[in-house]
Amino acid sequence: MAESSDSSGNALVYFSSASENTHRFVEKLGLPATRIPLHTADSLRVDEPYVLIVPTYGGGRHVLGGNRSDKDFVPRQVAKFLNDPHNRALLRGVIAAGNTNFGETFCYAGEVISRKCGVPYLYRFELMGTAEDVERVREGLGLFWQQQRQHRPVRRPA
Repeated sequence: MAESSDSSGNALVYFSSASENTHRFVEKLGLPATRIPLHTADSLRVDEPYVLIVPTYGGGRHVLGGNRSDKDFVPRQVAKFLNDPHNRALLRGVIAAGNTNFGETFCYAGEVISRKCGVPYLYRFELMGTAEDVERVREGLGLFWQQQRQHRPVRRPA
């Protein structure tokens, strides 16, 4: 991983669009993190278990009466990253960002990824998150990784 953490299993991988909201949240965490490239021609391959932080897309379509498809909520760059079996096998949890203006689809990308990848949906926050969100995520990730090391052997892709 380009900006990976140590190999103790506490890596963060995130995607942020050009708005940089998720990027600003990750910066406030003050933890090592690796960004999924904005351009789909670029790729990222991880080498250790990680938690994914992802924004939610497409919420307004459902609120405005449009049809809802899971793929509309997950950024295509994230879908491409997770469609790599190697990357998917190392995913341990997901945290989602969203906009409460979109009602029931608030942070829906987290629900989609959790369901499809069989990992826990750890937290959700609005836009860039609050100071309280940052503290909760930082503390929650510490506890999560501690539990992961105690209760689960690290599974590495073949």
